[in-house]
Amino acid sequence: MPIIKVQDETAGKIADMLLQIEAIKLNTEKPFTWASGWKSPIYCDNRLSLSFPAIRTAIKAGLIQAIRENFFTVEAIAGVATAGIAQGALVAQDMELPFLYVRPKPKDHGMENLIEGRIVKNQKVVVVEDLVSTGGSSLKAVQALRDAGFEVLGMVSIFNYGFDIAKRNFYEANTSLISLSDYSSLLNYAQSKNYINDDQLTSLKAWRVDPSNWKK
Repeated sequence: MPIIKVQDETAGKIADMLLQIEAIKLNTEKPFTWASGWKSPIYCDNRLSLSFPAIRTAIKAGLIQAIRENFFTVEAIAGVATAGIAQGALVAQDMELPFLYVRPKPKDHGMENLIEGRIVKNQKVVVVEDLVSTGGSSLKAVQALRDAGFEVLGMVSIFNYGFDIAKRNFYEANTSLISLSDYSSLLNYAQSKNYINDDQLTSLKAWRVDPSNWKK
């Protein structure tokens, strides 16, 4: 049975850091529009953390800890293009492990690679992802690695929205997911530090339950 969980020791700390640098923004009155067309009270761009050395390092350390605690037999690190590449490479460097990354689709020229890096059959790999929403693109990368002959031990991510559909998708794909922080942890922290009031908290919780119909 796959494990899907949030690292308790990083959940509040990472939420705090992402809010501080506005990598995560919350706005229930003027929601953001996702590519899917969903109206959302949260905007998350963890790539912004790469511009802040202390926060970038804290995220890297959290990802490494999650990997060592949950996937200790790891032999290689794979990033999900594009947002998972930078943190994945940083993690691989510190762990002194091979690194590769998975494109969303094969290149349309040259070797037409879907996976960039050395492919080793049966090598035990952990996938590094920036953000998990429904899990679709993340699990597509997992399947590409499996199809290439890798043994995927699981995935680590910086942030996870905690949608029920994502949990179902990861369970059905028999893939474990360990996240440094998630939506519930973010809301708990934001409320404790008065980033949001009770009415905003109610609206934010309602969005997570039914994001496609929120504010309609």
